[in-house]
Amino acid sequence: MIDLQQLRDEPEAFKASQRARGANVDLVDDILTADSARRAAITEFEDARAQQKAFGKRVAQEKDKEAKARLVSEAKALSDRVKALQADADEADFTFTSLASKLPNLIIDGVPAGGEEDSVELRREGTPRDFSADGFEPKDHLELGESLRAIDTQRGAKVSGARFHYLTGFGARLELALLSLAMDTAQRAGFTPVITPTLVKPDIMAGTGFLGEHADEIYRLEADDLFLVGTSEVALAGYHKDEIIDLSDGPIRFAGWSSCYRREAGSYGKDTRGIIRVHQFQKVEMFSYVHVDDAQEEHARMLSLQEEMLGKCELPYRVLDIAAGDLGDSAARKFDCEAWVPTQGTYRELTSTSNCTTFQARRLSIRERGEDGTRPVATLNGTMANTRWLVAILENHQQADGSVRVPEALQPYLGGMTAYGPEGPRYS
Repeated sequence: MIDLQQLRDEPEAFKASQRARGANVDLVDDILTADSARRAAITEFEDARAQQKAFGKRVAQEKDKEAKARLVSEAKALSDRVKALQADADEADFTFTSLASKLPNLIIDGVPAGGEEDSVELRREGTPRDFSADGFEPKDHLELGESLRAIDTQRGAKVSGARFHYLTGFGARLELALLSLAMDTAQRAGFTPVITPTLVKPDIMAGTGFLGEHADEIYRLEADDLFLVGTSEVALAGYHKDEIIDLSDGPIRFAGWSSCYRREAGSYGKDTRGIIRVHQFQKVEMFSYVHVDDAQEEHARMLSLQEEMLGKCELPYRVLDIAAGDLGDSAARKFDCEAWVPTQGTYRELTSTSNCTTFQARRLSIRERGEDGTRPVATLNGTMANTRWLVAILENHQQADGSVRVPEALQPYLGGMTAYGPEGPRYS
């Protein structure tokens, strides 16, 4: 779950990480205490078991019947003691494991301390459009989507409930075009396309770190003991579970396309209009297995690909270094890209990319061979595109006549369509 030796050697680093996250600092000492108790209990059990084995040989070699009977009686008492010590060791191991599983990943030096409001803006790219210069007031994405018969939230709610929607006509085609562009961009960068399962076993969900504080965000199918994924990261992380992988030729990179499901627990009243915060959406997600020493370089590479996609969609955006308290359990560092949403007058998150160091690999037992044996790999993930991007694309590229201009990079995926208006598609 964590690098236990590092925790023993550098407890203050983990306490500082917990402090930066706004998490329980005492948990570090609790884990170390449980670790000491576990090791002591295991040692006592193993010593007693060794004595039992040696005593068993003595019993077998004894020829005198009366003496052997006494030894058998002593062996029974020793056996009972071994069983009791084994139970103590198991209980101590359970206590340790339960505590260790609660410890989030150790953050990387330089991550801002604090919560969501403490994230640091690194840069802005592009200039938000001045609609007053174009002589009209922008419509929000839902009004646009409804006028173009591209988004239908009313029937989504009728069929599935609040925060569900249909994408129809241009909306469906635009999402497919966006995700196809994302997949092509990822593939050209060395990521293997994957269509992933959207149902996973509990050990896979737990291994990626999603069953911690935010477990209430996840849909669970109790009858089958399976979870619906909120990102294909989960299935991609589980792909190499319990394996020793070969990174001699470089990172193993996947681009997963899947439906994603989130309960959005605790978000009542937030972003209820349109498709900003929904229960089901589509996403293309990058996922990499790399050498630990290459993780930060791979993280920067993922961020650059996300920015490339935002540039292709011609969206103004900003990049944030996410504060420790908003990282989630598995991430040691995370960067978000937020695109400008004109009708809200602010930037909204479209992508995240996280360096999870060895946190997930340790939980899922994913290792590589080194000169001194096997060692955990590092895992990273990053969004290439998802349904929420349609919000920014529709709003930023709307025209005064109610049409939406199609960014040039998306046009080949829409048969050369340059715009879509109330009367239908337009071609140059």
